Amino acid sequence: MRTNPKANEEISRAVAKIQGGVLAVVCGLICGLGLFIMTVWLLLEGGPQVGPHLQLLSNYFIGYSVTWPGSVIGFLYGALTGGVLGWTIGFIYNKVVIIRGG
Repeated sequence: MRTNPKANEEISRAVAKIQGGVLAVVCGLICGLGLFIMTVWLLLEGGPQVGPHLQLLSNYFIGYSVTWPGSVIGFLYGALTGGVLGWTIGFIYNKVVIIRGG
């Protein structure tokens, strides 16, 4: 069976590209849930001083703290940060694919 080189090139070009929006949503959910779970884990663990290292994120994420309301705020900040990061990675990756002739 013969293959069409033009069709193969179009297929490889379509496969090589990443959907930036989908990657942004996936990365946003992973980062948001990750920060939420880390905060809740520390809250459930308890202790005299809860999460001093994670509390340092409040220097970057205004309103975040290792508290129950802070876990929701952390989810939102994590989702936003992860989404921007995912979209940026997808955008740069697709530009490199185009430059390389893909």
